[in-house]
Amino acid sequence: MKQRHADYQVVPYPSYMRFAAAAYHSVRHKPMIHGLLEVDVTEAHAALREHKARAGESLSFTAFLGACLAKAVDEHKAVQAFRWGGKRLVLFDDVDITIRIERDVGGRKYVAPHIIRAANRKTFRELHDEIRAAQVVDVRGRLERPWFLPALLNRPFIWAMTGIARRRPQLWKQKLGTVGITSVGMFGNGAGWGIPLAAPTALMVTVGGIGEKPGVMEGRMVLREYLSLTISVDHDTVDGAPATRFARRLQELIESGYGLADITGAPELTLRSREANDVYGSKEHSLS
Repeated sequence: MKQRHADYQVVPYPSYMRFAAAAYHSVRHKPMIHGLLEVDVTEAHAALREHKARAGESLSFTAFLGACLAKAVDEHKAVQAFRWGGKRLVLFDDVDITIRIERDVGGRKYVAPHIIRAANRKTFRELHDEIRAAQVVDVRGRLERPWFLPALLNRPFIWAMTGIARRRPQLWKQKLGTVGITSVGMFGNGAGWGIPLAAPTALMVTVGGIGEKPGVMEGRMVLREYLSLTISVDHDTVDGAPATRFARRLQELIESGYGLADITGAPELTLRSREANDVYGSKEHSLS
């Protein structure tokens, strides 16, 4: 219940956020390494805008990035490796992407996770439809109900469950997915990177802002749109070399408009942005 005072107000601290805060402590010591990328999304953005003007449908940019992410991970499964005991790693066939979706619940904004199962086996259209459906699901009961444990027991409970899940990778995948993507750029304007907290998955992709900068196209200077993208991997399970190869492939897929032809009908983009990248920044990004 809200309480108003002369110069401030007191609002409820949602139980799911208290639980999430305790969960972050269970992974805060993971040795994460981060790579900051600039990805040319000029053609991809133009294709999405043209589709909206022609069909009146606003396609999910997160779904587009999710399709590219799922394809890149499917080709480089080492970036979603799960540690199983001291001597083994588990590489799942499916790419389960955990995304965070903001919903309006009773006049208040909640950001809650949603797992897209086997995203590498779905089309851009299927990812778009699933995200749009998840945005309107009523999650009031799941988010606002009291948790069955007192707040003081959240951390011990999480530590116990983490220990069990590490011995059962399939359970970890079922509850948390295999990779994560979070979009902070949608809440602001202009370029900028986000550096995430340690994630429960071996790979986290943080989508930053989009900004314009000059690039050379066909021998002349033009403005291009560049997406700020942060690739974060758990160095306990992922080395810098495979992470770099994955990042390069992800960049290629985004710049080529992977999956857009499924909906827009336009041919796959021609990667013309590479010329601009070769002038203003190297395509090689080390994550080690």
